[in-house]
Amino acid sequence: MPELPEVETIRKGLETYLVGKKIESVEIKLAKQFSGEKHKIENQKITKVDRFGKGLVIEFANNYCLAIHIKLTGQLVYRGEDEPKHIASKAKVGKLPNKWTHVIFHLDHSATLFYNDLRQFGWLKVVKKENLKELPFFKELGPEFLKDLNLEKFAQILAKAKGPIKPLLMDQKKMSGIGNIYVNDALFLAKILPTRSASSLTQQEVKTLFSAIEKVLTKGLQEGGSSELTYVNALGEEGNYQNHALVYGKEREKCPSCGGKIIKKMLAGRGTFFCSHCQK
Repeated sequence: MPELPEVETIRKGLETYLVGKKIESVEIKLAKQFSGEKHKIENQKITKVDRFGKGLVIEFANNYCLAIHIKLTGQLVYRGEDEPKHIASKAKVGKLPNKWTHVIFHLDHSATLFYNDLRQFGWLKVVKKENLKELPFFKELGPEFLKDLNLEKFAQILAKAKGPIKPLLMDQKKMSGIGNIYVNDALFLAKILPTRSASSLTQQEVKTLFSAIEKVLTKGLQEGGSSELTYVNALGEEGNYQNHALVYGKEREKCPSCGGKIIKKMLAGRGTFFCSHCQK
């Protein structure tokens, strides 16, 4: 699932091309992915594009907003006279609209925003801005890395936990923004086994891990995210972090630190990559 770097990259692109424009009409091709009254955002000027954890929010001048979670395979791809041509990934986007295009936003200035979703797990909801935090996803979000989660709060969360560190880091109700790709790399960078009990980490290990998480997320942002599945930015371009991953997706490849082999095992239902020699 796209994580903080991917969703923030999308947000920045949407902010560049959407703010100041109006949605003239909304074309819904798959009703289950869109809820709320679409006419509340039609003929309304877009004033802001925000992000909370892995969720996106497009705000309008009439105090309504469109809350979006792209989940595993969602895409938001912009097309207009003001966007660079021929930069979209043919492999991950192709022709627009396509058979995975489920919502089309027709904008002024002859622009279009396509919502594509291969697996159809994502959702788009029209709500009043004042009611946004009542949506379960936003209401239950924990403090966010690179934003409002500091080292002290991070240490408190870990100290109270009973299970292994990796699933805890991915629990969006405890702390938000980080998922499987960057958790694997951060734990490797911090030399901590994913199976370690969160409460067993020393004060120094907690500090090292917090710094490692911020480092890999920042690298992810710099590289425009990771295009493991269908992820692309707002113009349809692929990210580049997958070419810089430390251990994620590198089963049986050489450890970048010791030269041993990277191991993969399932932990809490997710593929987990680590070096048993470097990580303790």
